[in-house]
Amino acid sequence: MGFPGNKLWLSLAIISLINICQINCELQRFEQPIKGDGTLSFLVLGDWGRKGDFNQSQVAFQMGKIGEELNIDFVVSTGDNFYDNGLEGETDPAFVDSFTNIYTANSLQKQWYSVLGNHDYRGDTVAQMSPALGKIDSRWLCLRSFVVNAEIAELFFLDTTPFVDDYFTNPEHTYDWRHVTPTNTYTTNALADLESALKESRAKWKIVVGHHAIRSVGHHGDTPELVHHLLPILQANNVDFYMNGHDHCLEHISDDISPIQFLTSGAGSKAWRGDIKNMNGEALIKFFYDGQGFMSVHLTHSDVELVFYDVFGRVLHKWTRSKLLLSDI
Repeated sequence: MGFPGNKLWLSLAIISLINICQINCELQRFEQPIKGDGTLSFLVLGDWGRKGDFNQSQVAFQMGKIGEELNIDFVVSTGDNFYDNGLEGETDPAFVDSFTNIYTANSLQKQWYSVLGNHDYRGDTVAQMSPALGKIDSRWLCLRSFVVNAEIAELFFLDTTPFVDDYFTNPEHTYDWRHVTPTNTYTTNALADLESALKESRAKWKIVVGHHAIRSVGHHGDTPELVHHLLPILQANNVDFYMNGHDHCLEHISDDISPIQFLTSGAGSKAWRGDIKNMNGEALIKFFYDGQGFMSVHLTHSDVELVFYDVFGRVLHKWTRSKLLLSDI
């Protein structure tokens, strides 16, 4: 017959092991094959899930056309996947109404890699990350932080909402903070895991994806917490691109002390016309558009081409870089 004290000790030991794993385990990794010619293409979309409204369906239609032209390998979602308040559960019809029934083009029947946005945190975050959604639509994969290894590129997805102090100090909404508290511990561990993964990466291209902007001239502007805590890690580890949503616009801004390009693709549905701020340092602002649209990325071993499109599929901005020359073209 066991003693109650032994059972308590065993329970505490199991909890400790779980906590240690949560702190020190590597980020979950997914292998994404590239084309036979060694190239990689994907689309980037954010702030979209409105059951087709606010031109979401029109943006989706153009994504399908561009996706076919580029023969894309996957789609990246930068968060705020379901408005206004995330999903209510695994059976919430908004998942099908805003995702499955909207992105119907053959070219978009590829893997979608998604992060959570602040609007997603207003709902059931656990449900949005549940494998049950993958059984409804096999394209769906959403986690807090993870890595996608695509051979010539690695994409590092980071859960940025818990970094933003304002959601805790001045909450205007109710958020689902399960599994991210205490937040200081959570964000510290998330950054440590990211930094470790970046240091170990031997990919030609390093891409970090989060919901909140590091640099933006849109409605929300820069995210101070990410400028302070995340940006130095990206600069120290030769990251090429930081991709985000949150601001409902399309943007391309260059870093002033490193090769990092800040790319906002948060115009998947409702856009904010004329909402521009902090236009200081215009030399670093390569492109800004306050309408709906999305972005494409095409990578080879040595070159990248970024293209921003509007709701009509028109090219708004194109940018290329060669890793061999490390110079803008």
